Amino acid sequence: MQKMVVTQRECPARRVPSGEPTTIPEGQFISINQALGGNYTVTFQGNMLRIDGTDADAIGQEPEVLSFSDDGSGQIVEDQVWQALDSVYDPEIPISLVSLGLVYNVTVDQAEKQVAIQMTLTAPGCGMGPVLVSDVKYRVTKVPNVADVHVELVFDPPWSREMMSEEAQLEAGLFF
Repeated sequence: MQKMVVTQRECPARRVPSGEPTTIPEGQFISINQALGGNYTVTFQGNMLRIDGTDADAIGQEPEVLSFSDDGSGQIVEDQVWQALDSVYDPEIPISLVSLGLVYNVTVDQAEKQVAIQMTLTAPGCGMGPVLVSDVKYRVTKVPNVADVHVELVFDPPWSREMMSEEAQLEAGLFF
């Protein structure tokens, strides 16, 4: 898809493969290399970066809308955390982490306004692991009343395709 664009505003991004947060200033030329699962992989000043689809307007693209209502209770709604997780897609196949069965556990600590997530990768050596962790943190912090997100990568039990939802298996062509 290689496409050159100019940033319309300051744009948050994450380095690939480290997942380290960075910011691309307004008015900068970047190359969009890939648009998959609602996110964009771009090149800026020789660095490969990932821009969340909710920030796509910063690069002149149609933004993904991810909004949650705050019921005013000051509480984190776990269902909204799962909705945020379901909006994060594997960087190589456009299927959500939840549908792939990669999210093992979500714990909400209302007192600390914290969410702890245990998740895995499709392969332990996946180089995009830090980027996925960063994607998860970015999306889950958009849930009202979430102050902090901790993501732990675990590999026990090891992921297998049987953990995928039937819909994800169909989409990936794994049902025969």
